[in-house]
Amino acid sequence: MPIYEYRCHNCGEKFETFQFTYGDSSAICVKCGSGNIERLMSGFASGSNSASPSAASCGGGGGRFS
Repeated sequence: MPIYEYRCHNCGEKFETFQFTYGDSSAICVKCGSGNIERLMSGFASGSNSASPSAASCGGGGGRFS
């Protein structure tokens, strides 16, 4: 289910809501209850994690075991 971001023209509140379809216009402001809202352009998140540790930090000593 997509999450859409909105801004209310009455009170200026920015909020997010789940909606089943793109054309679903049932969203209302969570603060004042107004239907006078505007859908905002939002970025999207990817599933990659660029902060994962590299293989070089996992030891790699090369020493001898006794």
